[in-house]
Amino acid sequence: MINKFKKNKLAMIGAIILFILVLISILAPLLTKYNSDSIDLYNIASKPNSEHLLGTDEIGRDVFTRLIYGGRVSLCVGIFATIIQVSIGVVLGVISGFFGGVIDGIIMRIVDVIMCFPFFMVALALAALLGPNVLNLIIIISILSWTDIARIVRAEVLSLKEREFIIASKAIGVNNFQIIKNHVLPNVLPSILVASTLSMANAILIESALSFLGMGVRSPMSSWGNMLTAAQNMRALKSQWWLWMPPGFMIIISVLSINFLGDGLRKILDPKEKA
Repeated sequence: MINKFKKNKLAMIGAIILFILVLISILAPLLTKYNSDSIDLYNIASKPNSEHLLGTDEIGRDVFTRLIYGGRVSLCVGIFATIIQVSIGVVLGVISGFFGGVIDGIIMRIVDVIMCFPFFMVALALAALLGPNVLNLIIIISILSWTDIARIVRAEVLSLKEREFIIASKAIGVNNFQIIKNHVLPNVLPSILVASTLSMANAILIESALSFLGMGVRSPMSSWGNMLTAAQNMRALKSQWWLWMPPGFMIIISVLSINFLGDGLRKILDPKEKA
């Protein structure tokens, strides 16, 4: 599998870029002498220079510093929201697909109810109700986004439970927990991995959108999304590109790298792609 991964150029590019972004975010205190909320009143909205590599914002904060510290927030939201929604989706998807019947009906109706509402309208309402901060943002993204993974896992399990090795395991008296642990989960793992990468990219985009609207991460804490609020005025759009172009580029490059990684994993792990 590792050799196949190395041969997939897009997956390798995605993995390398994502690794670099994570590394830069972790090493943020070593890469800049400023804090993300440090204000320089002598350099307000200044262009990139030797002191401030990407200039400063409207109140004199170093844009480069806020960019790399903002990566910590945006990537953490993406990672933790993905972990939670994947955990919920996998558990409920396996239970729904494996046991079927009334349990399947109840879980699928819950999925239908969540999916029938416009995502951003509900997310904005919940953000207004719970308050805009990182923890609430992770919770909102998680509880509204697990449905896709649950449906994918359920479909895989419905197919798997009709296979001979599952039927044989039941026939010899192996309990359901052991069957799920030893036979079901290893077989749905490839689909879970691919779905996880797509979910992470989606979580970063959602964080950016909600923060841009003022319902996600709020200043003085920086994220790529709330840095884009500078693009809400025409002066910044026309003559202060350093305020919005760097965070916009980071969002694009991070989402593309995760999608490249997910597409590469799909091609490596999907039996149809191997044929």
